[in-house]
Amino acid sequence: MKILLTGGGTGGHFYPLIAIAEKLIEVADKEKIIDLKLYYMSDKPYDKRLLFENNIRFVQIPAGKMRTYFSVRNFFDMFATATGAFFGLISMFFIYPDVVISKGGYAAFPAVLAAKLLRIPVIVHESDSYPGRQNVWTAKFAWHVAISWPEAIEYLPKEKTILTGQPIRKEILHGDPNGALEYFKLKSDLPIILVIGGSQGAEIINNIIVDILPTLLSKYQIIHQTGPNNIEEVLGRSKLLMENNPNIDRYAPIPYLNNLATRMAAGCANLVISRAGSAIFEIASWGIPSIIIPITNSNGDHQRKNAYNYARNGACEVVEEANLTSHLLVAEIDKILSSPQKMAQMKTNALTFASPDAADKIAKSAIDLALTHEEKEN
Repeated sequence: MKILLTGGGTGGHFYPLIAIAEKLIEVADKEKIIDLKLYYMSDKPYDKRLLFENNIRFVQIPAGKMRTYFSVRNFFDMFATATGAFFGLISMFFIYPDVVISKGGYAAFPAVLAAKLLRIPVIVHESDSYPGRQNVWTAKFAWHVAISWPEAIEYLPKEKTILTGQPIRKEILHGDPNGALEYFKLKSDLPIILVIGGSQGAEIINNIIVDILPTLLSKYQIIHQTGPNNIEEVLGRSKLLMENNPNIDRYAPIPYLNNLATRMAAGCANLVISRAGSAIFEIASWGIPSIIIPITNSNGDHQRKNAYNYARNGACEVVEEANLTSHLLVAEIDKILSSPQKMAQMKTNALTFASPDAADKIAKSAIDLALTHEEKEN
């Protein structure tokens, strides 16, 4: 049995595919399927270690990004897209998987086009409440469409779309409080705020957090994921701002949260400040109250829609970038952390919203479809 995974070159596409791969391996083992082979087709491997650990073979193909705005790069990317389609078709023909699972994004186009031409079944998963263009197109010929938000069904074929939730890797599905405080060198006597801005960080969130450090650190502790490219600037500014301030030990900036750091942070945080991407589902699975700050200009305004859809569940507060000020953010943080009743209700609402079995549902669907495809081919 061969199953090929594909998606754009971002963590929001890659990590849910890894979560699905983990479950594919588990389900295959349980069903006594001994010949499972997994492939990942994209323009770059994103995380070679995770591919290796899950025995996923990387198939590299070129891919071009077609932007919705004018850019000279669109001209050159047309050739990359055409080249990717050609090599994608050749690679797909020789692999000839039983199922293709797509997360969408520009890098998935060659794989799903090849699957369509070769009549290979496709399962597509959409993480946002407003689907990306690639997934809307793929959904037209996909066998199954899985969605994380119920609102997304408005834009997709209803007869083959099911709500599964967001696949989350098993290593970060739950927080681990054991040793978490020691890991970040923090204390147990003050609440802890976890700030995450996606794998690359978020400059606007970084800036405002640093600006209000003296105020926040007077009563809270902060774990701040800055993004690898922003860590030096954040360290420099925070050191200058907090010079001779005795509370500087309450601040733990970190460029990137690996699996261990993510589990530790989720295990000790009392509040999360985050963007409105797929991190929402991780926060929900941890059962932590949150303040969500959506990106202003996202595709189809999906981050803003994600944020308010989650807020309707009562698990978070939303602060839009246009309204984001130091005073407002401090007030929102104080409002949540000063009310044990509000925090308890937000935690309950978050856990109710969470979908810890999403990867399992998609993996079982893929294997059932693969078995059917194998029988037809034989």
